[in-house]
Amino acid sequence: MRPRPVAVVGAITCTLLLAACGSSVTSGGAAGAGSGTQNHAKEVYDHFNALSGTQRTTELEKAAKDEGQLTVYTSNTDMDKLAAAFTKKYGIKVNVYRANSETVLQRLLQEGQANKTANDFLDTNAGELNVSNANGLLYPYQSELRQKVRKDGQKDGWTASRFNAFVVGWNTKLVSGGDRPNKLTDLTDPKWKGKISLEFSDVDWFAAMYKYYTSQGMSDDDVIALFRKLAANAKVTKGHTVQGELLSAGQFAVAVSVYSHTIDKAADGKAPVNWRPADRPPVQPVVIRPNGFALMKGAKHPAAALLFADWELTEGQQILAKAFRVGSIPVDRDPLAGLQTVPVPEQELLDNAKKWNDLYAGILKGVQQVGGN
Repeated sequence: MRPRPVAVVGAITCTLLLAACGSSVTSGGAAGAGSGTQNHAKEVYDHFNALSGTQRTTELEKAAKDEGQLTVYTSNTDMDKLAAAFTKKYGIKVNVYRANSETVLQRLLQEGQANKTANDFLDTNAGELNVSNANGLLYPYQSELRQKVRKDGQKDGWTASRFNAFVVGWNTKLVSGGDRPNKLTDLTDPKWKGKISLEFSDVDWFAAMYKYYTSQGMSDDDVIALFRKLAANAKVTKGHTVQGELLSAGQFAVAVSVYSHTIDKAADGKAPVNWRPADRPPVQPVVIRPNGFALMKGAKHPAAALLFADWELTEGQQILAKAFRVGSIPVDRDPLAGLQTVPVPEQELLDNAKKWNDLYAGILKGVQQVGGN
């Protein structure tokens, strides 16, 4: 899951994060419940995972149409577009439950504790997928398409369909020419007081940048001091969509860890925002985090789930590209080509969630929050 200053330590406690406490939601006295469904799903997955080419495509499409529907749990804001296009092509109904990533995970884990699987397909953020996999809820997806996915998107138990790129974006009416930052540390200058935004939940971005700076020779104390200076100039927003909207409206000049697709969508709509100027490189490094999908071990519609997975890595990539997403299989050109990127330390966050939550919460303590509760 994407660790959150409140959500991980509070709402999603050790009771839910059973993998971290040494047990799985699929273990225990009720383990036999639902085994028939799981066995059926396993047989279907294993059969089609072993196929390739036109044989896989033809047989899978027929089996999925026979099932007639699937249920998707997601935090992906572009899922409605994906689902509508999939249904239009195959005539298979897609039931979508969409919420923020923590809520999706909490629902999954609660259903897992009850030995119930209500969805067939999961599409969400890396951290939530990692926790779901650690709790034994997912089944491996295999295909020729998965081999085309960026290597850092071929994960244990799940597969990336897109990447979030955390970038430094700015309002072009408020920041121009020589005022534009060249690196993150530029924004610690007191002249940026009250003019920059940090996002409340970006523990993953924070951890990635923290580890980047220590790899460059900075001490832990120096890194903490850097982020405290950054926070001293900042306002805090809750949600990247809100952050992008407030940046477009000029509520602050610079968004420190905004998603590239949030800025690109807004700029396409003529908002005065940018993160990648034509006359010089963007602020680097760019933190990238895979988001993706997984098959549910107890799926009631496993063939439809598999077909949706194949489709998301083919025609679905076109839809994601039109939404300015960084696809896991670049459609035309790789939008990250030529940029220095650093990955989110996913396993570190999974193993030491409280440490990173506490560190980031300490950085943000006392910083004014704008644009939400």
